[in-house]
Amino acid sequence: QVQLVESGGGLVQPGGSLILSCAASGFNLAYHDIGWFRQAPGKVREGLSCISGRGGRTNYADSVKGRFTISKDSTKDTVYLQVNSLKHEDTAVYYCAARLRDATTMTLAPREYVYWGQGNQITVSS
Repeated sequence: QVQLVESGGGLVQPGGSLILSCAASGFNLAYHDIGWFRQAPGKVREGLSCISGRGGRTNYADSVKGRFTISKDSTKDTVYLQVNSLKHEDTAVYYCAARLRDATTMTLAPREYVYWGQGNQITVSS
């Protein structure tokens, strides 16, 4: 069955970095766009970045542009999110999600994504 499993979160000091991984199984990654999202307590789920099925296109939310980098290793069916210069306000549960690839848009709207991972906590604290 379709499965997305996030890993790589944890406790990090302000200014620190982490690499989140999203391992996909049960579907062809080349035919699906993958997005990264986060949700902090009491806040709505926020789209951060997405990468196209073939990896040629990416999109970033303004809040993370220049600090977060999305990438993909098709040989491992894994999408990564490098998160740098972390701030207290980056504390949240981070999710990856998948949708059928769409050549016309690289949306960060959570409602457009069908398959979701279980989430992985990042806590930024000194």
